[in-house]
Amino acid sequence: MKITLLSDDAIRLEPSVGPLTIDAPTAEMTYSPFHMLASALASCTFTVMYSWATHHELSANDLTIEVQWIFGDDPQRVSDFGVVFDWPSLPAERLETAKRVAALCTIHATLTHPPRIDVLASSEMQHEHHHDAAPA
Repeated sequence: MKITLLSDDAIRLEPSVGPLTIDAPTAEMTYSPFHMLASALASCTFTVMYSWATHHELSANDLTIEVQWIFGDDPQRVSDFGVVFDWPSLPAERLETAKRVAALCTIHATLTHPPRIDVLASSEMQHEHHHDAAPA
């Protein structure tokens, strides 16, 4: 996969051979935590759509995913995501199904049904190895 940073609030994911690559239009543009979050959403969406396409003998080699986001206040956060896929070879009669499949991504479900997040100091953990311990 290839992730291209389109701006400070947008990325594009496209299929490519080899390891994951991240490209930016300028050396000054850095891969921010927000780009990472959007990349997770794009990658998950791509994976479920690609799997569905393979199961239904459709080519997804021309499938690309773009994710854009908007910041919100009170509290400061990403308040909105927009996920747009471009899939020129997708038969028109499969479009609505493809949109439903895209929404099956686990990251999409996580963002629409937020998890509880516990923030603890390692000294508060009951177990010797904090990564083995469940949140309180």
